[in-house]
Amino acid sequence: MSTFTIDTSTSRATPSPVRGKRMTAPAIRARKVDRKTDQPIVMLTAYTMRVAQLLDPHCDMLLVGDSLGQVIYGLPSTIPVTMDMMCAHGAAVVRGSWHALVAVDMPFGSYESSPEQAFACASRIMKETGCAAVKLEGGEAMAETVSFLTHRGIPVIGHVGLTPQAVNTLGGYGARGREKHEAAKILADAKAIDGAGAFCIVVEGVLEDIATDITRSVDAPIIGIGASAQCDGQVLVIDDMLGMFERTPRFVKRYDDLATRIGEAARSYAGEVRSRTFPTGDQTYRPKS
Repeated sequence: MSTFTIDTSTSRATPSPVRGKRMTAPAIRARKVDRKTDQPIVMLTAYTMRVAQLLDPHCDMLLVGDSLGQVIYGLPSTIPVTMDMMCAHGAAVVRGSWHALVAVDMPFGSYESSPEQAFACASRIMKETGCAAVKLEGGEAMAETVSFLTHRGIPVIGHVGLTPQAVNTLGGYGARGREKHEAAKILADAKAIDGAGAFCIVVEGVLEDIATDITRSVDAPIIGIGASAQCDGQVLVIDDMLGMFERTPRFVKRYDDLATRIGEAARSYAGEVRSRTFPTGDQTYRPKS
């Protein structure tokens, strides 16, 4: 697989002659030894080639999340996201990266029916995108499927706690594990997915002590989002951490305010167009003297 860079003369992605060595699922898994990780794992979501290029040098993993349904397409949840969407964006992110392991979310309805259905969809994702892993939501109920995939050459990232594809069952996006029975269920889910062979597990939106307990109780690295700093790594939705939306979830730290900066740039552009001060001679073509 070729790596890609931006050709500054055309602003297009072009193959680079330099080949990089990507992170692998075994390398990520090996970061945790005796249920401890010395160097935390860095993961961010990416949905486009150019953003992948910018994030790649800083991340161990790039996740093409089904959150693209909301942040890219303006959908009300991740439920309507399709295989075609995931494959198109997954391929773009792979083309824009060379170092990070790229994982692609399996959309709702593509894996729940049976392990065989999951394999058919996961293999399509890997063939069409070139990604190195898939991610699926669910705990004990999905353990058989995780095992089925991993034994057939498909690395799997698990996802427990707040699982957005189950929003209709959960009744919303609130933190999970406030009741003792739910906390115990989340821990059991993580252990089941770990035992089934997931090489890492995302734990989302749970009380901090639950995330810490899970991290110390399983062999697979735990990637937190709205979880605990004691997890083996962290992931955030890139649009959230860059401040692209007015609302910021509690568990997100804004590292920039791109929404405001983009709006200001657009306002400046609009003013110059309306005053006919753009374009100038620097941006127009004239006969050569």
